[in-house]
Amino acid sequence: MPELPEVETVRRGLEPYLKGRSFAQMEVLHPRANRGQEAPLKQLLERRTIRGVARRGKFLWLEFADENLKDPSRDVMFIHLGMSGQLRIGPSDSKHVRIRTRLSDGTELSFIDQRTFGYWLFAPWLKIAHIAPDPLEADFDAAAAARKIRAKRTVIKTALLDQTVVSGIGNIYADEALWRAKIHPQTKACDLSQANALALVDAATTVMRGALAVGGTSFDALYVNVNGESGYFSRSLHAYGRTGKSCDRCGSPIRRIVVGGRSSHFCPRCQRRTSARSRVRE
Repeated sequence: MPELPEVETVRRGLEPYLKGRSFAQMEVLHPRANRGQEAPLKQLLERRTIRGVARRGKFLWLEFADENLKDPSRDVMFIHLGMSGQLRIGPSDSKHVRIRTRLSDGTELSFIDQRTFGYWLFAPWLKIAHIAPDPLEADFDAAAAARKIRAKRTVIKTALLDQTVVSGIGNIYADEALWRAKIHPQTKACDLSQANALALVDAATTVMRGALAVGGTSFDALYVNVNGESGYFSRSLHAYGRTGKSCDRCGSPIRRIVVGGRSSHFCPRCQRRTSARSRVRE
């Protein structure tokens, strides 16, 4: 599933094409792509000018010029990429096009989704009010995020994936942040010291900024940006997907375990399963 760096890459690619325009034509080709919508999208979006493209964590949405940005109940156009969603500028002959649109200036925009887990939904912004701020937001409070992490009684890998604690982190960047911070994925979140939790938040921020700089992480053609280009952070991964390969710090083989039903990759030497509180004194 696309995580924060991939969704932000898409947002940045979309905004120059969408800002100041409106939807002139819209065709929903698969009902799952607009599930939960009671009225036709064309009817809901006609005559609305797109103010900009916004994001929090993995959620992307369009803001409209006739809505008050300070009103949390304002209507927005949510676009969730799901497992394999793509937003492509220009004509597309893909058999997986689920929504096809034309903007007021003639630009074509297609929503392609092979697995159909993604969706477009016109709804109040309040739908995602429970989603926590993400590390790339200007007013992100790292200390508050660290305290939220430490309040969880789950293992730290599970806490990092909880979008109500810190949003935008998925399996790839959780593994990379834990490797960078030298924390075992099965460490209890509530056992972390504030210093360790802050170091972990900083590690996640650094990793995701690095991924964003190269367009995110692409392992296959399911994730590309709006121009069909892949991201290259897969070349910089230290833990995720590297089972059996040498740790870039100490040379030990990277191990894979399952934590909360998700694959977790870590270095058994660098990320020892010991009390995180003791490491703050090292």
